[in-house]
Amino acid sequence: MCGIAGVFDVLSAPVDAAALQRMTDCVAHRGPDGAGTYRHGPVGLGHRRLAIIDLSDAAHEPMANEDGNVVLVFNGEIYNFKALREELERLGHRFKSLTDAEVLVHGYEVWGDDAVGHLNGMFAFALYDRRRNRLLLGRDRYGVKPLYWTYSAGTLLFGSEIKAILAHGLIRADVSRVALNEYFSFQNLFSDATLFEGVRLLPPGTLLSLVAEPEAAPVLRTWWDYPFGQEQLRLTEDEAADELHRLFVQAVVRQTVSDVPVGAYLSGGMDSGSITAIAGLHLPRLRTFTGGFDLSSASGLELAFDERRAAEMLAARFKTEHYEVVLHAGDMEEVLPALIWHLEDLRVGQSYPNYYVARLAAKFVKVVLSGTGGDELFGGYPWRYYRGLAAVDREDYFRRYYGFWQRLVSDEDKPRLFNEGTRRRIGELSSFDAFRAVFRGYDGPLSSRDDYVNASLYFELKTFLHGLLVVEDRLSMAHALETRVPFLDNDLVDFAIRLPPSLKVRNLDRIEAVDENVVGKRVAYERVTSDGKIALRRAMERIIPPEVTERAKQGFSAPDASWFRGESIQYINRLLRDPRAMLFEFIEPAFVAATLDEHTSGRQNHRLLIWSLLSFEWWCRTFLGQSVAPGVPAARSGAWDDR
Repeated sequence: MCGIAGVFDVLSAPVDAAALQRMTDCVAHRGPDGAGTYRHGPVGLGHRRLAIIDLSDAAHEPMANEDGNVVLVFNGEIYNFKALREELERLGHRFKSLTDAEVLVHGYEVWGDDAVGHLNGMFAFALYDRRRNRLLLGRDRYGVKPLYWTYSAGTLLFGSEIKAILAHGLIRADVSRVALNEYFSFQNLFSDATLFEGVRLLPPGTLLSLVAEPEAAPVLRTWWDYPFGQEQLRLTEDEAADELHRLFVQAVVRQTVSDVPVGAYLSGGMDSGSITAIAGLHLPRLRTFTGGFDLSSASGLELAFDERRAAEMLAARFKTEHYEVVLHAGDMEEVLPALIWHLEDLRVGQSYPNYYVARLAAKFVKVVLSGTGGDELFGGYPWRYYRGLAAVDREDYFRRYYGFWQRLVSDEDKPRLFNEGTRRRIGELSSFDAFRAVFRGYDGPLSSRDDYVNASLYFELKTFLHGLLVVEDRLSMAHALETRVPFLDNDLVDFAIRLPPSLKVRNLDRIEAVDENVVGKRVAYERVTSDGKIALRRAMERIIPPEVTERAKQGFSAPDASWFRGESIQYINRLLRDPRAMLFEFIEPAFVAATLDEHTSGRQNHRLLIWSLLSFEWWCRTFLGQSVAPGVPAARSGAWDDR
């Protein structure tokens, strides 16, 4: 796990060494264990190392093959690297290190661009092919590791984080109004846009190639997508549970490989509890980490938010070394500036609790296992899927599901949200276009109830899960902590995609409509029917106790609905009612004031929207007008100029 950055000029202009160093230094927090750069003609590659596998200098990057014609900078982990290494050694390749990244260097020599299809892991990389004078960027199947890029005047810049691109000096930060429209529709970005004008996020399962020739342009190719068009498996519930158990254990064991300490997040729920149970059998004295909340000012369903007791029960059962952090209302205000600087790419909901838990974990381990992905793969959000079940055709399904996913501001309210200048820049582009474009890669049918469930699962894997992964990368790497996601193991995912919806959700006729803004929506839904993750629950019964597999899962969220009306209200008013606030360059002050009034009076629960307004204000303060990120720590470094 590391940070990468780089430059490629199609006109073969030499790379500015100082600019490349600035870019690399901007992601130093991702890799405090080492640094290196490589320059040759039109290319410059930068790397910051977080040493996880092979802690020796032999694993230093940038890394090249024997003759120096293939050079790599890599971020992530390849869990099947030992098997790939043995295969490549049989073909005559010789390795100089024991690290996983080197298999991609030699794999590219054998399989070319198709080498990515051999990898089971999470990764983002840049590879320079000196013979072809060609740069190749790549990202893993699911988008666990991010990679951003921009192309201007023949120069391509890329980085694990956007601040590395800004540090080069070619572009300055400006707001993409089109992306802003997406964000305030979905509290997420469904396209490859970012809030930074001109900066794009390489989509999951995608390669970008560029050659150093006049008039050349980046070429993007999708190398993998969720294959819902495959024939579904015909299994009984028992058979599905048996195979799920086998694949899950295999996935967790695979992802415990490390030369540094490994821990696990433990919420008290089924997904993280199952990972902890298996990891604890294969690691000596597993450390686990939980976040809790001061609920003295909470009310209603928020009183169930603190999962420390359930987590402590599992920690005691599996004999882990357990640590907790308790959050209070003022903790958001304290961390928000640093959080937004690390986050950059605003997505999904309140994430500051996760930042604190990652900071806790980083005090004890360098790798942590997370349960992310279990819900999206196995049907953990049934109250969402039913929104499209009554559709009469494909277009009707899109409209119904789009209406649900406008989490923040509806299309009808957009004229009140954005000021005239922003509306003019957005033009005729609709957030519905971004929504519908997600389904371009969906290869399954769309004509039955099961089809609509599968389409909804595909959509959430491509958007909601992807947003969670982007945010999780930033929160963990802010503390030089590697997060691994065993549910996103290739074999486990391939099996999950082929499971029929009837083995994931079963009671969609008995639906309780719930508001996505309301914290505790899962609890409200499961008062009517306990549904979702059917086969997974059966598989996990042999790992963790029934009171966990049958327990309604509670998302990790602070009691912000109450805090935003009480202990945090002065802070919110100070930021969002100030006429000098920077977000008012884009958003109408009257809309913000009305939102706060409705929330504090109790007429509406606007916790998601208020969080997004706070985040955007701090985003504006942090990035607009800046081209270089704040100072970064020094580390052992080495520059490699190959002229």
